[in-house]
Amino acid sequence: MGSKLKNVGLISLGMIAGVAASMQFDAIAQKNATAPLPLEELRQLTDVFGLIKSDYVEPVEDKKLLTEAISGMVASLDPHSAYLDKKAYKELREGTMGKFVGLGIEVGMEDGYVKVISPIEDSPAYRAGIKAGDLITRLDSTPVKGLTLDEAVKKMRGEPNTKITLTIARKDEDKPIILSITRQEIRVQSVKSKVVEPGYAWLRVTQFQEPTVDDMAKKILAIYAQEPNLKGLVLDLRNDPGGVLPGAIGVSATFLPKDAVVVTTNGQLPSSKSACPAAARSPTAPSPCRTTACP
Repeated sequence: MGSKLKNVGLISLGMIAGVAASMQFDAIAQKNATAPLPLEELRQLTDVFGLIKSDYVEPVEDKKLLTEAISGMVASLDPHSAYLDKKAYKELREGTMGKFVGLGIEVGMEDGYVKVISPIEDSPAYRAGIKAGDLITRLDSTPVKGLTLDEAVKKMRGEPNTKITLTIARKDEDKPIILSITRQEIRVQSVKSKVVEPGYAWLRVTQFQEPTVDDMAKKILAIYAQEPNLKGLVLDLRNDPGGVLPGAIGVSATFLPKDAVVVTTNGQLPSSKSACPAAARSPTAPSPCRTTACP
């Protein structure tokens, strides 16, 4: 069994590492010639824009108004959609590469508050005692209610060695928990491993990042070097908050049978309708999507 597992694992890792390394996000915008522009609604938008420019209590930059209008439009679609400007996109890319300055928590929104999906192991937030499921209600003196997720994340990020005070509501706790946390550069090790006993090993994926598949390949090769007669491998995904899709596909493809469907996409455009088998993608095929958020 050990030899069979090793052969299958090594073959899959070599193939999927190459595929995942070549997959990149493609955003395709196509015009629908049959759908006329909503002229009346667009007039309302320009009317409001003009009133703000002429009547608001203080001047507001055109770029700020238009950017916030786009952000609100995208955010209204669903809790998982957000518009990223150049700076926000850079921060997102830093997170997917496993290095950024912040607290070290994966977050989402729930009932207007920031919900902790998972603290990153060995991060300032993890050491401070933040737990999955915590609701962050205040950032320093600023109430979270009314902020977008992107705005909250920006407040939690900052310069290294600066502090922020979080007010947290925790299930089964009667009083709010107040924690002062120092921001640090977070280097997320997405894959950890060890041989737990002769013939058996443990592989932990903490987050799906761009280097995850390569890191996993190195860890598995190290496991086999230490334990050539491997009989079983435990894949630990507990509290993994997600991350970039190519990393998740690569990990899945290593352990699932060939052609097992990992993810499907659907949308208005024909190009958005696809199913991604574990090990049947063309090396030049684009990844359908990638998403992550991490302060």
